[in-house]
Amino acid sequence: MNLVVGTVRRRSGIRVVGSYVALMKPRIIELLLITTVPAMIVAKQGIPSVWLVLMTLVGGTLSAGGANAVNMWADRDIDSVMKRTQKRPLVTGEVSPTAALTFAVALEALAFLELSLLVNVLSAVLALAAALFYIFVYTLWLKRTSSQNIVIGGAAGAAPVLVGWAAVTHSLSWTPVVMFMIIFLWTPPHFWALAFRYKDDYSRANVPMLPSIASSKRTAGEIIVYTIILWGATLALVPTAHLGAIYGVSALGLGAGFLAYAISLYRNCSPKVAMRVFSYSISYLTLLFLSMGIDILVRHH
Repeated sequence: MNLVVGTVRRRSGIRVVGSYVALMKPRIIELLLITTVPAMIVAKQGIPSVWLVLMTLVGGTLSAGGANAVNMWADRDIDSVMKRTQKRPLVTGEVSPTAALTFAVALEALAFLELSLLVNVLSAVLALAAALFYIFVYTLWLKRTSSQNIVIGGAAGAAPVLVGWAAVTHSLSWTPVVMFMIIFLWTPPHFWALAFRYKDDYSRANVPMLPSIASSKRTAGEIIVYTIILWGATLALVPTAHLGAIYGVSALGLGAGFLAYAISLYRNCSPKVAMRVFSYSISYLTLLFLSMGIDILVRHH
């Protein structure tokens, strides 16, 4: 009997931990961290200390996780209406709104403390500013009021490269600003492709995401425009960051691929093609930033 009770409690504890982890949106954080490490490698022009990388990633994870938890707290009414988000912890009741908000604030405080003490104050301030921007500008203001919500809100997701750069150099320069612009410009075509697939969800929840209020052609057209400007920004990084052929060729090829997918969506405005654009956009950002780091390491070996 005791064994059964213990097993049930253990499973219940694991489920509770899983619910709190889900509040942090780990899949989104994963993508943000993929951009942080290459930014640190470019800043160092080599491999930074493993300790510094680890502490920067821990702080970034806590900060982004806290912001994401506030986002889920604020959006619980929307999430309960949208099919894509109906299994989130605050909708299912696995975590209470008060507990979620307390958890989020604790994560932000811990992130600021950890980055300030173990990395540097500039990286802590940048991470906190990004979290506050995501919470107050995107989540609480723009998401429900403007079709440009994800365009402006994307600035928060672009901040980890600034945090990574500041962690290494204790300062900022034009190179991390261009990296920031790359992620900022990547966010709308990436997210609109997903929203294209779930536009009925956004309409039902009364969220003015571009695909739910504009025609499919207009959305696909805007995705093309952003993809072209993004492509230009990735190539502008070559002279700015003094990168070589490995990154340059990668940026050229990956950008061409992104544009081809975007044009394919414009020609055939279907959710299936939109999800291909979305999937490619994730691989695109990962490979682009990996090529940055590889370029530096190969040339400075």
